[in-house]
Amino acid sequence: MRGGLCVYWTGPDGKRVRRKLEARTRKEAESEAIEVYRAATFSSRPQNPTIAQIWEAYREDLEGKPTAETMKWTGKAILPHFGHLRPDNVVKKTCIEYEALRRAAGKSQGTVHTELGHLRSALKFACDTRMIETAPKIWRPAKPLTDKRILSAGEARALINGAIEPHIRLALILLLGTAGRVGAILDLTWDRVDFDRGTINLRLEDSQTRKGRAVVPMNPSTRAALDVAYRAALSEHVVEYAGGQIKSIRKGFQGAVTRSKIGHVRIHDLRHTAAVTMLASGVPLEKVSQVLGHSNTAITFSTYGRYLPEHMTDAVNVLDFMNLKAHR
Repeated sequence: MRGGLCVYWTGPDGKRVRRKLEARTRKEAESEAIEVYRAATFSSRPQNPTIAQIWEAYREDLEGKPTAETMKWTGKAILPHFGHLRPDNVVKKTCIEYEALRRAAGKSQGTVHTELGHLRSALKFACDTRMIETAPKIWRPAKPLTDKRILSAGEARALINGAIEPHIRLALILLLGTAGRVGAILDLTWDRVDFDRGTINLRLEDSQTRKGRAVVPMNPSTRAALDVAYRAALSEHVVEYAGGQIKSIRKGFQGAVTRSKIGHVRIHDLRHTAAVTMLASGVPLEKVSQVLGHSNTAITFSTYGRYLPEHMTDAVNVLDFMNLKAHR
């Protein structure tokens, strides 16, 4: 802009807004741009905002990210109860009353935990951007321990063979062969599949997802499936249907589950299956953590440690009091 760097964004009215920056390097500009944007948008935000106004401002800030769409649907539950309130009106009792209403409506404890977590994120955003001075503490019910279904090798093969549509079969092979989340698999494009190096890059730009993703090697099954799919590709997306990106494989997945006759299983259980299979096969925790895209091994252990009692064998062996002599 006039020979210098600038920042621009689309305003609420749909028009593009530009501001010239003092910075002379891109690195300096990236830092300055954030402050310029926040200062400009803050002035147009309401003072002493309601939860509904904060929620909308947060969604606008998330524009283009998957979380923005999630917040849209979560808002349908949160806003009727909290929307008219100011942040300082939100107390533990308000949150407990919300939980009671949602549970009466048939929603699970995990769903309520997630919804209130989104409220907490919105209020933290408001505090970070100076819409409010302090964010109230949001009470949430404990996050429940989910019962993970871990498939055996035979069940995994039966599930894949139960997929009659090529794109569903490919998705299942990739889900089990990379331990990736379904969103990462459906986002995958061919420019991130490197046949020469034998790697699959499930990562997106950091700003586009909160969940960790990894670069994983191809195993023989994933390579073979990708090779076939690449030769028949009609779009940039690896998992496609009629030349277009797939938004959901839920219907096709349930069809494969029914035909496989392996009982109830969720899509996310395939990631759990991959993780536990690696650990049970003796793959070091550090490597499994990297494949899963976890930020540290503590997350991996806290999630999957209880499925692997083998790591405690040495500990409980010394409790074999009937054969204590064997240990002396």
